[in-house]
Amino acid sequence: MSINQSIFREYDIRGIFEQELNEKSVKLIGYFLGQKVAGNKVVSIGYDARSHSPLLRDYLTSGLNAAGCKVLDMGMVATPVNYYSNYIDFNGVRTNASIMITGSHNPSEYNGFKITIDQSPFFGNAIYVLGDEIIANQEMQIEDNLSKTEIDVKTPYINFMVKEFAALKDFNKKIIIDCGNGVADTVITQIFDQLNFNYKGLYCEPDGTFPNHHPDPSVEKNLADVKVLLEKEGDIAFAYDGDADRIAVLTHKYNIKGDQMALLYSMKMENPTVIGEVKCSQVMYDELERRGAKAIMYKTGHSNLKVKMKETHADLACEVSGHIFFKHRYFGYDDAIYATFRMLELIHDGIDIDKELDNLPQVFSTEEIKVETTEEEKFLIIDKVKALLQNPPSDFPKIVNIIDVDGVRINFEKGWGLVRASNTTPVLVTRFESTDEKLAKAYEEKVNRLIETAKGML
Repeated sequence: MSINQSIFREYDIRGIFEQELNEKSVKLIGYFLGQKVAGNKVVSIGYDARSHSPLLRDYLTSGLNAAGCKVLDMGMVATPVNYYSNYIDFNGVRTNASIMITGSHNPSEYNGFKITIDQSPFFGNAIYVLGDEIIANQEMQIEDNLSKTEIDVKTPYINFMVKEFAALKDFNKKIIIDCGNGVADTVITQIFDQLNFNYKGLYCEPDGTFPNHHPDPSVEKNLADVKVLLEKEGDIAFAYDGDADRIAVLTHKYNIKGDQMALLYSMKMENPTVIGEVKCSQVMYDELERRGAKAIMYKTGHSNLKVKMKETHADLACEVSGHIFFKHRYFGYDDAIYATFRMLELIHDGIDIDKELDNLPQVFSTEEIKVETTEEEKFLIIDKVKALLQNPPSDFPKIVNIIDVDGVRINFEKGWGLVRASNTTPVLVTRFESTDEKLAKAYEEKVNRLIETAKGML
């Protein structure tokens, strides 16, 4: 079976177990990644709750060993714990790279690799070049070699959190968490217990078949159970995706989106620089500027935002979907567990979250709306949409300006519309916002008509 180029994505490597991620392909991924890190370097590996993750760990280990790397095995961990391994010593040894084996919030047959080299994400063109090398050498045979050293990253991570948030000890609010049978509770309840929190957990047991609900907290229906428990017994609730790098925060009044979280978190930072993706509400950008913060709009994608944070020395970054990145008092990567404690810290310090959100300007925003297309056509459609916007139809809303950092974000007089190509699936992602609900629907209708025209031009 030949190796499928499509597994090499913008932000990571991802595919279906056995069909695309199998002994042959994963050993080669390990070997050629090991070449990128260079010989005699240290690579730490962690994995999520999927039943096939340990087997992929073994294949990856064989490939890395063949490349002359030293492999450290941290076992089942959350993605942010995996990232944390890049910042600590293991008996005097520091890791040069980490690989997280995870399918994140994808269905259970999927898996993948999130890669960090020298504390920076390995992504974009680097992944595509890696894929080309692997496909050009796919007849290469790699022997089994499971030589590795087991390491404990969870204990130092837990200790860091307990120390960092010691002021929250005996926090008196009733907390509800929904781990979605992912890996958040490889650490989170141990931190809660050491801080003597009053909490109840749903679906904390890691189970890669995800028997209770799909582990994607950005989808409303997946929050049904945690909302019921919050209503009955809690003051605030948190839900996590499969690998615990995305968070949902719920009060009795709000399901707080990532851009709203950024506004809350930034309240305790002095003149911060905050990066948002193109799907973030204009309210976030305007409110940050009004407060004296510097707001930057950039491309969607956890790897893109980490790199932009480093480049701009930003304090915070966010995606609407719940990726929250703290450089302020932290390391600049997305960590839903750390974000939990920063939110609890705000409440502990007297901030009324609901009141703060009540005071924001009211806008009407759609959820992300996905338009089915193909891998081959999605970027071509974006190019056609850009061309059509140079001379839009006579009934098209008045355009104030266009931002094309990632797809097309069209700013209108009372709102905006976004069309971008997903980097991970064969869809276009659209979103619309206005101060007027009818206008938001009108923007959606007019932009969708433009997309259909663009499709017809292919």
